[in-house]
Amino acid sequence: MTTTVITNIGSLVTNDPALGDGTPIGLLQDAAVVIDGDRIAWVGPNADAPAADEAVDAAGRAVIPGFVDSHSHLLFAGDRTQEFNARMSGRAYTAGGIRTTVAATRAACDEALEANLTHYLREALRQGTTTFETKSGYGLTVEDEARALRIAARHTDEITYLGAHIVPPDYADDPAAYVALVTGEMLDACAPYARWVDVFCEKGAFDGDQARAILTAGKAKGLHPRVHANQLSYGPGVQLAVELDAASADHCTHLTDADVDALASSETVATLLPGAEFSTRAQWPDARRLLDAGVTVALSTDCNPGSSFTSSVPFCIALAVRDMKMTPDEAIWSATAGGARALRRTDIGRITPGARADLVLLDAPSHVHLAYRPGVPLVSDVWRQGKRCR
Repeated sequence: MTTTVITNIGSLVTNDPALGDGTPIGLLQDAAVVIDGDRIAWVGPNADAPAADEAVDAAGRAVIPGFVDSHSHLLFAGDRTQEFNARMSGRAYTAGGIRTTVAATRAACDEALEANLTHYLREALRQGTTTFETKSGYGLTVEDEARALRIAARHTDEITYLGAHIVPPDYADDPAAYVALVTGEMLDACAPYARWVDVFCEKGAFDGDQARAILTAGKAKGLHPRVHANQLSYGPGVQLAVELDAASADHCTHLTDADVDALASSETVATLLPGAEFSTRAQWPDARRLLDAGVTVALSTDCNPGSSFTSSVPFCIALAVRDMKMTPDEAIWSATAGGARALRRTDIGRITPGARADLVLLDAPSHVHLAYRPGVPLVSDVWRQGKRCR
C-alpha cells in the first residue's frame, strides 16, 4: 500500500480533543497527516512529519474530516420544480407532494435510477461528502422499494428501508393494509439490502402507533431504527425514537421540553436538516436549545427532490451557523463526527490514527470559512478511503 503525507496544514480539524487544542473539534495548528492505504496512520505537528511515498503540500490551508451525510433520499426520478415554484409563491409545504416523486420513480427503469443516484453522489463528493446514507421511500410497492435498495447497495453500506414514507394513493382508503404490507411482504423483500428502518411519523403520513409497529417489525428483522420526527408539527416521533433506541431522530423542528430532555438522556442523535427549512420557508430547528441541553446533534442535507434539493453540506453548515445559532466549531463537528454518531460509526468523522482516511482540503486557512464565505466552492481536494478523488 502507498503512504501519503499531507504537510503544511494551517489548521487541522481532528475531532479528537486529545490530538488538538482540547476542544471537541481537536484543532491542531501547523499540522501534518499520514495516510497508509485506507487509514490514517499518523497525525501531529508539521515539524515531526515522517517521510512517505507521496507528499502533498497543503500550503497553509485547512484540512477537515470528510462530511458524513447521514440523511438523504437519492433513489428517485424526476424533480418537483413546479411545486417549489408554487411554494415560493406562497403555497405551504405538506407531505403530499411526495406522491409526485413516487409516480415518476415507479415509471423509471433501473438504469435511470442508478444514473440519477451516481450523479448526485459525484456532486456530493465534489463538495466533501465521503460517507452518505440513503433511503428508499419513493417506490412504495414491494418491487420498487426492493429495487431501490438493491441499487443503493452497490454504492453504500448505509442503506435505509423507508417503505413508510407516506401511504401511497393506491392504499389511501385502507392505510392499515399498507402498514401490514410495510411490516410484512415489503419488509421481507427489503431487509436483506438494508441496515436501517425509518418511518415518517407525521400528520399526513404515519401516526405514533403505526410508526411503532413498523419500527418494531424492522428491529425484529435485524434493522436498526431511525425516525423522521417532529418536522411539520409537534408529535410522538422523538419520544418514539428514544423509546426504541433509534440511532437518530431527524428534523426535530417542533420539540417540547420533554422531547429535549428525552434526547439529552439517550444515545439518539438529533439530526438537523436546515436545507429543508430553507427550501420550505419553515421554522428553523432550535439547535442552540438542543446543544445547551447536552443533546448530540448531527447536520445533514436531507437531499431530496421535494423539500431539500441540495447535496451541499457546506451550504447546510452556513445555514446552521447563520440561522440556527450554532458556532462554526459546533457546525463542523455536527457535519462530521455528529453524522458518524447518527450512523453509530467510530471509524469515520474524525482524523485520528486508525480512522478511515476521509479528508477534505479546503481552499481556505480555516474551517470557519465554510460559514464565513457561504456559497463559495472551497473544497479543493478530497480523499475517500485513502484515495484522492479530485
